[in-house]
Amino acid sequence: MKAFMTNGTIDFLLKLEEKHRDIQFYFMTNSENGAAYYENSSKNVFNAGREYEVISETGEMKKEGFIVMNNIPVQEEEQPAFEYRFKNSKNAVDAMPGFEAFRLLRPVNGNTYVVLTQWHSSMDFNNWKNSDQFKKAHKKQSAKPAAYFPERPFVTTYQMYLEEE
Repeated sequence: MKAFMTNGTIDFLLKLEEKHRDIQFYFMTNSENGAAYYENSSKNVFNAGREYEVISETGEMKKEGFIVMNNIPVQEEEQPAFEYRFKNSKNAVDAMPGFEAFRLLRPVNGNTYVVLTQWHSSMDFNNWKNSDQFKKAHKKQSAKPAAYFPERPFVTTYQMYLEEE
């Protein structure tokens, strides 16, 4: 399955829905910008967007909630090991209250993977981060970034955009 994402002002991004009524877009915002995301389509409708292969998924994306994207640059030769780690680990996150969806996105161009999780609320995500399950799931990670990170990973968070009625 493919996934596509782009950034811009929310007003600009919302116009995409008018042009492409056959696509189920997910719009989100934060203090810096907006983002549009969609999946299950073979066509990229974004002029300046990013294309991904969905490597692993659980749950269904919803139009409401809180999105966390871990953006992780991975060197080409280390990508199989990186993907293997995600595909073969039990996702403790799936059972957490407030968990909605998970996507591991492999970039079609570039080297920055996106680990996307959707939560019912930011509080649910913070509860996960402070849980014993989170500590257990991340205990194998060292304080020093792994060798397969050519650049520093970074996190972006969004609130799903709800149009005012």
